Amino acid sequence: MTRVLVVDDEPQILRALRINLRVRQYDVDTAGTGAQALEHAARRPPDLVILDLGLPDLDGVQVIQGLRGWTDVPIIVLSGRADSTDKVAALDAGADDYVTKPFGMDELLARMRAVVRRVTADGDQPQIRLGGLVVDLAAKRVIREPEGADVRLTPTEWHLLEVLLRNPGKLLTRQQLLGEVWGPGYAEAAGNLRLYMAQLRRKLEPDPARPRWLLTEPGMGYRFEPGTDDG
Repeated sequence: MTRVLVVDDEPQILRALRINLRVRQYDVDTAGTGAQALEHAARRPPDLVILDLGLPDLDGVQVIQGLRGWTDVPIIVLSGRADSTDKVAALDAGADDYVTKPFGMDELLARMRAVVRRVTADGDQPQIRLGGLVVDLAAKRVIREPEGADVRLTPTEWHLLEVLLRNPGKLLTRQQLLGEVWGPGYAEAAGNLRLYMAQLRRKLEPDPARPRWLLTEPGMGYRFEPGTDDG
């Protein structure tokens, strides 16, 4: 059973999430402050954390940093803060996703499933299907079926694609992608990132203007969203 730690200072939200998640067979712990959250996580390590940013004692970003000091547990921020600056700060601190209040339970559950799938897949060398394409991460090839022809990617395009595909469903900020793919000296090179994302979409997406898999989150970054029929 997946153990979820829900952190929020609004009792009605804690109660609603506890009821909804337990009905769906999640093991649920709750905390109303940042200090309680860190204590709970240390005592009963969760498989997933749902975290509000506006806590009475610590800012949610501090809680994320505290958790990231010792665990890679997936963290979904659930917050009323809709400003992109708050979202990017939380993601850069190590959150895996960000859902804005008010929220739909179906959306939150889908985000939870996505981050749990990502953790389950960590360490694999999978083949990922994107429609008629197969991305072989071990062989570093993109193969077009049924003819078996290779889709040629530059080393930078491949590195960017690999980072996205190894984090299915995770929202990655521009700074995270630039640091991972280009290195620490390229934090302001957002133009490079836009250019290479456009090139990947032209090569991989059926309709680059309406991408299915390589999605933009305006003001924040990008995510790879695996389709239900893509394997």
